[in-house]
Amino acid sequence: MPKAKIKRLYLIPILSKALDVLELLEQNNAPVTLEDVFQKTQISKTSVYRILKTLVHRGYVAQSQSGQYRLVSRPRRLRFGFAVQSGEMPFSVAVAQSVTAAAAAAGVELITLDNRQDPDIAIQNAMELVSKHVDLVLEFQVEEIVAPHVASIFKKADIPLVAIDVPHPNATYFGVDNFEVGFEAGSLLAQHALRKWKGKVDWVLGVGFSEAGSFVQSRISGAFGGIRERLKDLPVDRFIRLEGRGMREPSRAAVAEFLSNQRKGQHILVATATDSSALGVLDVVRETEREADFAIAGQDCIPEVLEEMETGKSAIIGSVSHEANSYGPRLIQLGIALLRGYSVPPYNYVRYRVVTPETLAGIANGTEEE
Repeated sequence: MPKAKIKRLYLIPILSKALDVLELLEQNNAPVTLEDVFQKTQISKTSVYRILKTLVHRGYVAQSQSGQYRLVSRPRRLRFGFAVQSGEMPFSVAVAQSVTAAAAAAGVELITLDNRQDPDIAIQNAMELVSKHVDLVLEFQVEEIVAPHVASIFKKADIPLVAIDVPHPNATYFGVDNFEVGFEAGSLLAQHALRKWKGKVDWVLGVGFSEAGSFVQSRISGAFGGIRERLKDLPVDRFIRLEGRGMREPSRAAVAEFLSNQRKGQHILVATATDSSALGVLDVVRETEREADFAIAGQDCIPEVLEEMETGKSAIIGSVSHEANSYGPRLIQLGIALLRGYSVPPYNYVRYRVVTPETLAGIANGTEEE
């Protein structure tokens, strides 16, 4: 009798095990630990570990900061939640445009919500992003008082969080070194005073943003430090902090109240936490016809401030660019790295650049140094 043919199965054992792991994650539809996978599949723990790490690396599985794994369903793209500071703040708008473009280029689905610079709305948006089952959140929310609440919502949902410009508990930070950029602005103001006023300064104003917390307020501390380093004889009581909330009108009102008790002709340096605040200060000094006695330095390099500096006649003598166009690519890359389980620094600082009327003129003439 002829021998029965033995049917050969062309199987790859390790691939079959990887599919077993994927099917388990799909069935659970919830984060699981390495130990859970090992117990339920009975595959060796070493193989389970290597399979999971490979799947994370290839983007099929996401690993949370707590070490749990969950399936990133395919063919759905990675889905990031993006809570924008405010659709009315120029710097926030520039960051949003950068993030939107970078997400599209990377094939990441982006769900964008506007926090409207309102803590209650920020909480509502956080809960909405959780309900939409996003894989990761980019949070641009500048009210320090509500940061723990927002962060807690994402932590309970086991969703990784990247906090932009204002640190949040259990989040990866992305933004500027606030003290350092403030110091640069202060140094610029002091140099102006030495060059234009022979170092004679009557007042130094720091128009801050207390709602954003001590981290952002350190822009003012840094500015005061930069001024003191160069104008060593300036008395401490000449340094005054005012509250501008990072916005134009509150900053205008705060400086207007200060000037109501001051005589004209005094030399005043002003460091602001944002360019919107710088424009508010500029409004009031023009209204009171004191522009020649002021030097203002801001943060962010928004278009209206650049236009002011281009005139060469504005009291705004400089701004520190936080390079908003660089936020998007780096934030998207950072988010993908977190989801793939790569080790990333807790604080990720952006590069900045000091911009003055002189550097703008250099760019226009093609002579700016690299």
